[in-house]
Amino acid sequence: MDRDHEKAELEIGQFEQEKAKSSDTIDDDIDEQEGKRIIRRIDRRLVALVGVLYCISLMDRTNLSAGAIAGMNADLNLVGERYSVVTLVFFITYIIFQPPSTILIRKVGPRIFLSSITLAWGAVIIGAGFSPTYEVLVALRLVLGIFEAGYFPGCAYLLSTWFTRYEMGKRYALFYLLGCVASAAAGILAFGVMQMEGLAGLGGWRWIFIIEGILTCLLASLGFWLLVDFPDSNRKSWRFLSDRERAWVVRRVNADRGDVEVPQFKMSRYLKSGLDLRVWGYGMISFCSNTLTYSMAYFLPLILYTNLGFSRGVSLCLIAPPYAFAGIFMFGMNWLGDKFHLRGPVLIGNMVIALIGLPILGWHPNSYVRYFGSFFVTAGSTCNIPASLAFQANNIRGQWKRAFASALWVVFASIGGIAGSLVFRSQDAATGYRPGLYACIACCLLTIVIVCLLDLSFYIDNKKADRGEKQLETQDEEVQQNFRYTY
Repeated sequence: MDRDHEKAELEIGQFEQEKAKSSDTIDDDIDEQEGKRIIRRIDRRLVALVGVLYCISLMDRTNLSAGAIAGMNADLNLVGERYSVVTLVFFITYIIFQPPSTILIRKVGPRIFLSSITLAWGAVIIGAGFSPTYEVLVALRLVLGIFEAGYFPGCAYLLSTWFTRYEMGKRYALFYLLGCVASAAAGILAFGVMQMEGLAGLGGWRWIFIIEGILTCLLASLGFWLLVDFPDSNRKSWRFLSDRERAWVVRRVNADRGDVEVPQFKMSRYLKSGLDLRVWGYGMISFCSNTLTYSMAYFLPLILYTNLGFSRGVSLCLIAPPYAFAGIFMFGMNWLGDKFHLRGPVLIGNMVIALIGLPILGWHPNSYVRYFGSFFVTAGSTCNIPASLAFQANNIRGQWKRAFASALWVVFASIGGIAGSLVFRSQDAATGYRPGLYACIACCLLTIVIVCLLDLSFYIDNKKADRGEKQLETQDEEVQQNFRYTY
């Protein structure tokens, strides 16, 4: 394993040796210190901005639970399965419109594509605040799924093109960490906005949607100016890297995995990526992890309110601590994954943490101890989102395969969102939602099995590559002799 890691690793200082191999004619003398400054600039501009926009995306997507507690269920007569239907229909269009998104972001450019869809879904959220009936809310959730479909796969794909393989774990963690901030702050924000009940004749839950929609539109305007393009693109980004600096980024990423050049798009080449069974394994890991995260996002406030006996306001505020803890835990685990070049063990460790928390959340007789169990469930499941993205990104070569795999990962994540919206049923409240807890436990166990099988296949293929018996991840790109899978 050490030999594999040594071959795969490309530190900024070592990159100087790769300059002579570059076909780029730009003469540069970027040393290690300047290289680190460039990476920090990319972190501040790209990772931070897409993370903030994802933060508001998650807040918009999961504000239903806050609205339900704030009076939406009563005003729109969301009885029986209606609340679950409202959460579920979002994912129908969300899934359908995801596969084309990684193609469109290449054609249109991230700045235009991401900021436009963000502005559009912000307008839909504002409209949801004025929903007169259950049917209108369902229709708006369907439209919301169309616009939000392109954001996450587009960002995951964009980030993977700017960094080397063992820089991705921390970057995905930072990106998703801001999503944890959204989940942590959403309940407190919703509690504050609820106090606007009656203002302009609108209920408190309506103001939750309206205020969050306005914030989304404002951030979309910011994204139009500050979002950056792919490192190999000729489209200019406002006051970002020079041509010389972007050329350096392209060369170091190319030296790491040799897939910066984008072949001409062909649907057959794009769909051919689906013949690799491992891509579907990454998708199943995404499904299991997202089933847990969405079930917690949609139902933790309701579990606290209806099952653990906390008041409405306290339930909304108690959402924050588990997600704050999850953010710290997530960054720490992904930092370790980058440092020691490990992906599979991080995924397994996260699921073990979740497996510890689920029985506590479901079966302990004390409500406060059960709430403590939610910290473990939230941390384990949330941490696996960036960890599984890094696991996939480290073990794929080729721009269109990377685009296909990113879209497929999010499709399975969306299917996990559908499952997460259904596992905790209102009729199970009297039992402490135990059927839903059983489903979450099954997802944890399935993730562990899949990761073990993938790591075993990686180990076997890496050994074959070491003996010269096999070339890994060739696709349509040039062979990268030193490429090895990451366990």
